[in-house]
Amino acid sequence: MDDLFPPSNLLSRCIDIAPQARVKVESAPEIGGERILLEGGELLFSEHFFSDKVCKRMIEYLQESRNFQWKVVDWAQVPADQLKEVEFENVNWKQDYIKFFGKTHPLPRLTAWYGDKGASYAYSGIRSDPNPWNDGLLYLKARLEAALDVTFNSVLLNWYRDGSDSLNWHADDEPELGTCPTIASVSFGETRQFLFKPKNASKTQLSFDLLPGSLVVMKGETQQNWVHSVPKRKGVKGSRFNLTFRNIRVV
Repeated sequence: MDDLFPPSNLLSRCIDIAPQARVKVESAPEIGGERILLEGGELLFSEHFFSDKVCKRMIEYLQESRNFQWKVVDWAQVPADQLKEVEFENVNWKQDYIKFFGKTHPLPRLTAWYGDKGASYAYSGIRSDPNPWNDGLLYLKARLEAALDVTFNSVLLNWYRDGSDSLNWHADDEPELGTCPTIASVSFGETRQFLFKPKNASKTQLSFDLLPGSLVVMKGETQQNWVHSVPKRKGVKGSRFNLTFRNIRVV
């Protein structure tokens, strides 16, 4: 095992690897970034896969509204009942709820699900039927498919309105995704940390600072052996939009 996972020099300043993590880092020219070989998984990472111009337009595109002052509003202060009245131009954002210890709680982020007809998805007791693709999502999808030589039929959008919105430790291992899915995660807006650890570990082993336009691709057996999270960060005041492109098994 020592020969398989020798020490490596990091190419990106946005990756932090814990001393106990056994990984190998290689160049990934297809995305202008790094390939990170894990014990039981594989990641690709690019700091700036999408240009600043694309990032700026996508941040606007994802929150444009016909009846709301979307350029100046503090979205974290908009209650769920008022959110339902917002006429978003491009994305049908929604507030989902989960049951925890017999009580219903709002999911600590807004979500939307888009994809091919029949590409429905269920996680944490929440079932989502796909909205039809729009031009902005198809543009991102085409860029990712060309670089990764993978076909995606769906995308989950997460809107972290500020540092109070988060994502708990989990793996994307739902049956609809298959055993070794390729999931491409792109980010726009505020920089947030993206953490990884083995399923049987107690401490984080990898941390990514996801800048606007960054890309993380989870491949191979990653979902079987690793979990990931986006922790709360009090100092983050603005929005981060995360889009994870997937291939759902359509029955």
